[in-house]
Amino acid sequence: MGHGGRVMERVVIFGRGGAGKSDLARQLGAATGLPVVELDKEFWSADLDPLPPDEWAQRQAILAAQPRWIMDGDLGPYDAVEPRLRAASTVVVLDLPLWLCAWRARRRGPERRDFWDWTIRWRRHSRPHLLRSISELAPQADVVILRNRRSVGRWLSASRSETA
Repeated sequence: MGHGGRVMERVVIFGRGGAGKSDLARQLGAATGLPVVELDKEFWSADLDPLPPDEWAQRQAILAAQPRWIMDGDLGPYDAVEPRLRAASTVVVLDLPLWLCAWRARRRGPERRDFWDWTIRWRRHSRPHLLRSISELAPQADVVILRNRRSVGRWLSASRSETA
């Protein structure tokens, strides 16, 4: 079950760079048995070129047509969220502090300037648009906004116990 008594079958995870989207997706996948689709691997070429928007929407539509999945990724200005949001049963927004995300991203390795610009401006620029898109495109979904590591851990534990 998901929050609100619905079954958690198609989960979308958003958040700024370094928020822990992939870690949460892997842990949630292990806890629920849902297959994890790491959108960064689907979206970026080997040269780190983004897919054209129409191709990206088509690729997501194919992925979202599957009955059960977790899709983690927030591709900022390059993203087209509609295909996965329309299919989502649960939407998780990792709204963690910038200092924590920056520290995690730095530990991971070097990132391009556009990554840092997007990560720094995420709460002010990306988040409002994202929340509007969620309410318009996924009115049926359970929406979970997690603002610190403790709330992420609590939500994950609750999700584990619901599927046990």
